[in-house]
Amino acid sequence: MTTSGATETEFRFRDIWLVAYGPSIVSAVGHGAIMPVLALRARDLGADVSTAAAIVALTGVGMLLASLPAGALVARIGERRALVAAGFADAGAMALAALTDSVAGLAAGVLLSGMCWTMFLIARQGFMIDVVPITHRARAMSLLGGSYRVGVLVGPLIGAGLISLTGLTSVFWLGAAMSVAASLLAGTMPDLGEEKRAAARETGHVGVWSVIAGHRRLLATLGTAVVILGMSRSLRLSLLPLWADHVGLSASTTSLIFAGAAALDVALMWPGGWLMDTRGRMVVAVPVVLSMAIACLLLPLASSALSVGLVMALIAAGNGLGSGIVMTLGADAAPIEGRSQFLGAWRLCGDIGNTGGPLVVSAVAAVAPLATACLVVGLLGLAGAGWVGYWTGRVDHDRRTASAVPAAAGRRT
Repeated sequence: MTTSGATETEFRFRDIWLVAYGPSIVSAVGHGAIMPVLALRARDLGADVSTAAAIVALTGVGMLLASLPAGALVARIGERRALVAAGFADAGAMALAALTDSVAGLAAGVLLSGMCWTMFLIARQGFMIDVVPITHRARAMSLLGGSYRVGVLVGPLIGAGLISLTGLTSVFWLGAAMSVAASLLAGTMPDLGEEKRAAARETGHVGVWSVIAGHRRLLATLGTAVVILGMSRSLRLSLLPLWADHVGLSASTTSLIFAGAAALDVALMWPGGWLMDTRGRMVVAVPVVLSMAIACLLLPLASSALSVGLVMALIAAGNGLGSGIVMTLGADAAPIEGRSQFLGAWRLCGDIGNTGGPLVVSAVAAVAPLATACLVVGLLGLAGAGWVGYWTGRVDHDRRTASAVPAAAGRRT
């Protein structure tokens, strides 16, 4: 387990909020502005509907491809340099998306942006492990996850105003500007771990595959739980819009339902972090999966805006409580030696889940009615909740055991 040098009594969130959360919020504003119009940009360049959908998916593909290499790179150059480099490279990717006159150019920009975002996330997570004591870890990671949500809420509002004034490509320039601003903010944070990196340069950096091999059982068990968590959380972005369209809700009504759910999501991020810090990881991880599973089972009964909104609120409650859960579990499991490489593998588990959820829905919906897809996904979620509960319960047990050993030693002395 990795622990921070800060102690519980001396730690204050306000001392780190700008360098810890500022880059994430600023960068997420840009990403949040771009994502709703990315398919429209592809269509403007001549892509058909399926190609436009594939281009949107390239963000996730880029994240999948870059997870392991990004972890290795962060280990070599450090979190601060990685954040600065990722921000400037992301700005270049978004500028390419704004300037290109071809679908292939847009696809290249989106793929590169996804790769940069993965490195950004890994570096942010590593920095938080270093600066936050374990007693506050889950709250810190919940706020980190919540900072992205805040940016995604604000970004589309700014983007909508820009589009009405200057046109569609302006949001890509907004994204580029936000990525540069995030890089400049990240440049003000302390560069931690230089001595450890210098020692590693002398002896040789730990290889990514050796780290994976050394932690293969953990990745196959708790890592699979993270895949399930990722799948559960991704379904709200794929299954819910399809069902809203299926029952005849307008795009504006669906957007309002998502906005209300997003507000509930943000409101619950701090209580979720507090629960994880004080009651354990399992009490939050299981509701994340269960809320999605139950919502999927209820969704075929929802035929109005109100009922769809209530189902979405159930999903948002679980998702909000689980803000930062994957990063928290990764921080708990990460070794001291080869930490960034491990976090890259951990990120890959989450990305597999995020990508796999919509693919499951698509596969079932291709051969059966959408209501059947809801039921299948819901039943899979119920089974997955048991796996997630068992392995996150093991994490809680290990944490309690580790904290009890120093306490017992203190009583003996």
